Amino acid sequence: MYKASRFSPLTSIIRHTVVTLPTPINISTWWNFGSLLGICLASQIFSGLVLSLHFTAHTDLSFYVVIQSFGDVYYNWWFRALHANGASFFFIGLYLHIARGLYYGSYLFKEVWSIGVGILLLVMASAFLGYVLPWGQMSFWGATVITSLFSALPVIGGDVVVWLWGGFSVDNATLTRFFGLHFVLPFIVAGLVGLHLFFLHDQGSSNPLGVSSDFNKVVFHHYYVLKDLVGACFFIGPLLGLVYFNPWLLGDPENFIEGNPLVTPHHIQPEWYFLFAYAILRAVPNKLGGVVALAAAVLVLFYMPVSPKTSVKGLSFYPWGKMLFFSLVGVFFLLTWAGSKPVEEPYVVISQVLSFLYFSYFALIGPITRIQDKLL
Repeated sequence: MYKASRFSPLTSIIRHTVVTLPTPINISTWWNFGSLLGICLASQIFSGLVLSLHFTAHTDLSFYVVIQSFGDVYYNWWFRALHANGASFFFIGLYLHIARGLYYGSYLFKEVWSIGVGILLLVMASAFLGYVLPWGQMSFWGATVITSLFSALPVIGGDVVVWLWGGFSVDNATLTRFFGLHFVLPFIVAGLVGLHLFFLHDQGSSNPLGVSSDFNKVVFHHYYVLKDLVGACFFIGPLLGLVYFNPWLLGDPENFIEGNPLVTPHHIQPEWYFLFAYAILRAVPNKLGGVVALAAAVLVLFYMPVSPKTSVKGLSFYPWGKMLFFSLVGVFFLLTWAGSKPVEEPYVVISQVLSFLYFSYFALIGPITRIQDKLL
């Protein structure tokens, strides 16, 4: 009776999550990125709330309010640099987290994986909406190009675009609703993260060997709490270095020019973390086909839980599977590079070849690992 009343229900949940949680003894550094992403999300929400206190969602004012706040509001420069670069580090963590899941077979936890892909989609949407808010040249034209893609939808495309814009062009109504959505989405993401953790703790973490670890676990604290703290130091260090010494390294110089609908930038491109999908979009000459390919580049992750199963979870014991996986990693980097280049030869052909290779991985990884199962 004493133990039952010692902790309140909320304290018991927190204690089970970060103190007594049974965790496989052999999980590696690749499992650190879950906690790092939690830190990134908290940082983005807090810095975003601070920035929102000095932001005005109006096409005539947004650009100048951002510039003025940068110089006149105490530490606004720091929060803005942290928010902008924190988004980049958030996506680095997300992509590494997904790569670990693909390599070690974490997608077999269907609920955890599906919610995780949903989180990725919402974070991508939030990042796009946030990129529009400063109302620089790349913000304005990026919003125009991406929202115009919905016009490719049969029958309803034109109406969807007008609804998104709140008029017949990207204007004040667009900026206002983008700001509202950008403010709300991170809190929805936080709710999904809680659900993600609930299913993860219900099913238990995987491990590098892909075998059952039910008889070889330790409590989360202090073994993995300390490990996560060390990982956080290595992750936050470069982020703060970027904030203090070169905060605009990952930004686009065009965004320091106010958005002008009469002057189109020579080369319109999104932030670096969207370039792989942007390259796939441009690789398809047909507009509707490009939109489908763009959506499929992320939605294909939903296919992994229903892909052919293997006798051992993950790719640790599948040499051919490893080769395919690291080929996918190389293709991802090359697509990011191709997406940053102008829409001209040879970059269009390169993007088409790389897009084919990107989707080939998801089609081939199941059959190839099954063949290795039969050979062994």
